[in-house]
Amino acid sequence: MDAAEFRRRGKEMVDYVADYLENIEQRPVYPDVEPGYLRSLIPSEAPLEPENYDDIIKDVERVIMPGVTHWHSPNFFAYFPAASSYPAMLADMLCGAIGCIGFSWAASPACTELETVMLDWLGKMLKLPEHFIAGTDGHGGGVIQGTASEATLMSLLAARCKAIRRVQATNPETSEAEIMSKLVAYTSDQAHSSVERASLIGGTLMRKVPTDNAYAAGGGMLKKMLEEDKAAGLIPFYFCATLGTTSSCAFDHITELGPICNEENMWMHIDAAYAGSAFICPEFRPLLNGIEFADSFNFNPHKWLLINFDCSTMWLKKREDIIGAFKMEPLYLKHENQESGLITDYRHWQIPLGRRFRSLKMWFVFRMYGLQGLQAHIRKHVLLAKEFESLVRADKRFDICAEVVMALVCFRLKGSNELNQLLLKRITNSREIHLVPCQLSGLFVIRLALCSPSTDSCHIQHAWQHIVQLSSELLQDNH
Repeated sequence: MDAAEFRRRGKEMVDYVADYLENIEQRPVYPDVEPGYLRSLIPSEAPLEPENYDDIIKDVERVIMPGVTHWHSPNFFAYFPAASSYPAMLADMLCGAIGCIGFSWAASPACTELETVMLDWLGKMLKLPEHFIAGTDGHGGGVIQGTASEATLMSLLAARCKAIRRVQATNPETSEAEIMSKLVAYTSDQAHSSVERASLIGGTLMRKVPTDNAYAAGGGMLKKMLEEDKAAGLIPFYFCATLGTTSSCAFDHITELGPICNEENMWMHIDAAYAGSAFICPEFRPLLNGIEFADSFNFNPHKWLLINFDCSTMWLKKREDIIGAFKMEPLYLKHENQESGLITDYRHWQIPLGRRFRSLKMWFVFRMYGLQGLQAHIRKHVLLAKEFESLVRADKRFDICAEVVMALVCFRLKGSNELNQLLLKRITNSREIHLVPCQLSGLFVIRLALCSPSTDSCHIQHAWQHIVQLSSELLQDNH
């Protein structure tokens, strides 16, 4: 493919993408395929001779689209949003064209510098404390990770390194292995599974703090567990708080937890993967109060801020905590400006070496929507969630299972877990709307999350009518 054909095919692809998104509602939101469906539709080996581009595009509809779950359909209400917008797609196209591998400032100065500035822009939108902003006299700054899972793991590994060095500073004869065997991390029993996974990868014990009736972790229970563990000779070193849990969008009490972590010399990481985007709205910013106690903070603009995957933003109070834990300097990666103090080499802030020019997506989206446009997107989803909540509450056969704070509604039919499992199975098999479950207080609960920017009140009304119809049929069948 030469430049001339690329121009032509590129325009065709833009048309295909625009048509796909404009007409996405006409496609079943959930695919009707069996595991392994795709293998029989394509050859068992790569072609020896070049193939025709038109044939490849035909195969997108024949092979790929039948197996796609349409995350950007207005009838998709599962998991959490996977953000996307036309400006972000265009920026991603440019990122692919530039094709730099931005592991250091020298590898592509614009890639590094734009990221630093974009993290400052976003940090100021969130009104983060000054120490998290790179362009101030503080010692912190921001970085784009691939996912919140990576950010949690990086924070835990940095905290582990810091704790080991602190113990060895006062007890130089103690081996790293001995200290590691005594380290203990904590998180809420509602935290995402990736938090526990981080402790498995990090080789440390993790204890889950029981939550209150609102599914939030509080200071009293953490303090009790810390006293028990210290009395047993363990070394508490890390707490991961969640703002906006995956199951129910609950918020840990960080104003209670933060001072305890600071007193105990424990690293506090805040995972706000979903809810963090909403903190750009003044009415939701109080939920972030207590951020001043945190050592690191992370959320996913690729969930709810119109920036497509992957873009998970992380801020550090002291950047040397993370750089000091992972710094490796082979000769082939060194450059003359690295010790100047003026630049950042993001390879020290992450697990991989290479990184894409992801900040372009932030730059395009922030400029084309503005803060007010992004706030309007968040508020629209919150209002639609409230609309759905009111429909559920008006039907006495259903319960709302958790407070609706943002754009997630947790509900269930009154009755057994088996009844609700059957209802969700019928919803999934109908392929008109897509929802997923969670478990709250031992109950099987159905979640409805506002996801697509194109979802409107008519889609909420349709979703509810569909749920009511299937529920009525199910209750009739069960009599």
